Amino acid sequence: MSEREAMEYDVVIVGAGPAGLGAAIRLKQLAAEKSHEVSLCVLEKGSEVGAHILSGAVMDPRALNELIPDWKEKDAPLNAPVTEDRFMFLTESGSFQVPSALLPGCFQNHGNYVVSLANVTRWLGQQAEALGVEIFPGFAAAEVLFDDAGRVKGVATGDMGIGRDGKPTDAHQPGMELHAKYTFFAEGCRGHLGKQLQEKFQLRDGADPQVYGIGLKELWEITPEKHQSGLVIHTAGWPLQSDTYGGSFCYHLEDNLVAIGFVVGLGYTNPYLNPYEEFQRYKTHPAIRTFLEGGKRIAYGARAISAGGLQSLPKLVFPGGCLIGDDAGFLNASRIKGSHAAIKSGMLAAEAAFDVLQAGTTTELDAYPAAFKSSWLHEELHKARNFKPWMSKGLYTGTLMVGIDQVLFRGKAPWTLHHNHADHETLQRKTECTPIDYPKPDGVITFDRMSSVFISNTNHNEDQPVHLTLRNASVPVNVNLELYDAPEQRYCPAGVYEIVRDDSGANPRLQINAQNCVHCKTCDIKDPTQNIVWVTPEGGGGPNYPNM
Repeated sequence: MSEREAMEYDVVIVGAGPAGLGAAIRLKQLAAEKSHEVSLCVLEKGSEVGAHILSGAVMDPRALNELIPDWKEKDAPLNAPVTEDRFMFLTESGSFQVPSALLPGCFQNHGNYVVSLANVTRWLGQQAEALGVEIFPGFAAAEVLFDDAGRVKGVATGDMGIGRDGKPTDAHQPGMELHAKYTFFAEGCRGHLGKQLQEKFQLRDGADPQVYGIGLKELWEITPEKHQSGLVIHTAGWPLQSDTYGGSFCYHLEDNLVAIGFVVGLGYTNPYLNPYEEFQRYKTHPAIRTFLEGGKRIAYGARAISAGGLQSLPKLVFPGGCLIGDDAGFLNASRIKGSHAAIKSGMLAAEAAFDVLQAGTTTELDAYPAAFKSSWLHEELHKARNFKPWMSKGLYTGTLMVGIDQVLFRGKAPWTLHHNHADHETLQRKTECTPIDYPKPDGVITFDRMSSVFISNTNHNEDQPVHLTLRNASVPVNVNLELYDAPEQRYCPAGVYEIVRDDSGANPRLQINAQNCVHCKTCDIKDPTQNIVWVTPEGGGGPNYPNM
């Protein structure tokens, strides 16, 4: 194979999401303020900036106010200020709305905005490029590079034009090496390079296991008379069982658009649970269906979220780099918000790196975690630290204790609860659980997975190695099918995993439909033996989310 070319920078950032772009913008701002040039580039595996960004999203503008104080004058797409908060507990046919006076602060959104985070990210990309940041969309960072001393010295992008057999095709182009004094990893939740770095540098020592949710989302255009710009609705309860963590969101954007979604904690126990089908079922509730009737579904996507909070954060720095945004796990699960935290973490890392670069040294970026500990972000996550552990104890106990924690103690209770299990450890055997009978989709309010994947605009070059790899090819049948009735068929929101049999119904095997993958990372998280390992496909592959 051809030798890879190398490019040199002061800083390389992996991932053009809010964290990566926030870091890039802050570095260039400091360079201009201090008249000290910093060379940097941002790699983005999506076909364009924002293509892989999916979030609810209600955005707290606090970090954006700090990063770009004149964002309104620069036409940032924050166009729907929150006008009303509603929180409802659902039963199968009814609902109970929590009085506003009893809503914990984490569910009060005055001063926040309903946004398409994909579009906010595209706008951030424009601001970064205007400052001289080089952004390379369609290039996936596939490998961490180390120097002789074991320090991270950058990343390599994946080769293009490798056939499914692993051999170069006529279209082969070798990847590029991007060398840097510091590499920031901003890949989002369960970043595959971030995961490797956490293992290599033992960054999780002393931290709780990270715990996750899978968020599924649809964008609808609804009839004007049902639309209320800035309305924010959250629900808990039906259709999930009371012992399963999860809930929904329904956010009214501008232009008669509604973002509707469902989050299921991936610590669930029943292998027959199907998060996608729970989402579809939720939309049939009378309190939700009324918004959608007469409307049209125009987009779909799914993405895992890191929900462990403060006690699940790894060490943030290592020789030659750092973790920022949801690659580290900065999301605030109690507020169902992470974009402001991602931007702030990127800014803090940028400030630490700039000081070291200006001083001409290459020490570890210890000022970054130190600055985090004295920041408003740490204070916010500390207040929220018990939310997910309490809610993991069930809807009724969890709601009561979160009320005590957030209302009575205002997040300052003298105790910290811990996450005791990783999500892949929680599934019960199929013999201990009851299958769940999900209704068939009606094609009007509810839909099947394949039609949903179609409107996510997901595409991969089919002649490339399968990027959903198995450590042991026998485990899907001998363990997952045998013990758990192949839960990967249900927890994947894109129909990637399928048990197929021969004409006689015998000889089951796992078929991986990798071209369907929306890069949500759920399989990498929930597979009970951690046998499935998500690696990056060719750059530019995956979903192309408009307005998500």
